[in-house]
Amino acid sequence: MGMRYSGRRMNGQALPLLWLLSDARNDAGLETGLRALPKGSGFVFRHYHLDPAKRRRRFEELAAIAREGGHVVVLSGDEDWGADGHYGAPERLGNGLRLATAHNGEEIEAAIEAKADGIFLSPVFPTASHPGGATLGAMGFSVLAQQSPVPVIALGGMNAKRARELNWPRWGAIDGLA
Repeated sequence: MGMRYSGRRMNGQALPLLWLLSDARNDAGLETGLRALPKGSGFVFRHYHLDPAKRRRRFEELAAIAREGGHVVVLSGDEDWGADGHYGAPERLGNGLRLATAHNGEEIEAAIEAKADGIFLSPVFPTASHPGGATLGAMGFSVLAQQSPVPVIALGGMNAKRARELNWPRWGAIDGLA
């Protein structure tokens, strides 16, 4: 069983700055991606495309690699598979570290009310996940993120260059870490 976290700080450490999120399209490179992350980064396991038994097996494989690298392991979904926390809509957050998803000010407020430990705010930039979809843009993201008393993690079209341009320390990516 992995570490369990509660509260806004985890064992005296702040919420990780860099996050890798799993997806069907980055599955083949996740082992390499997890090993390349700086120690103490975060990993969000989603893998919605797999049936429950395969999803559990894949979670266990990747969580073991993530833990070898000293990373925080967060699970999307209601399952309790020994993850350090849960990721998703504010009303569905489980035990441990609670990372909510938000796309606007109302959803940020819902995450705050749900006592989220961190908020993935997206999409900042155009993404492969939602081609042609509306984005917050750098200004929209900054306005919303700076008003949150809860740490915000930029998501959506993020990579190291865009994180520097955004001047935001916490960010996550599906394909932007390569």
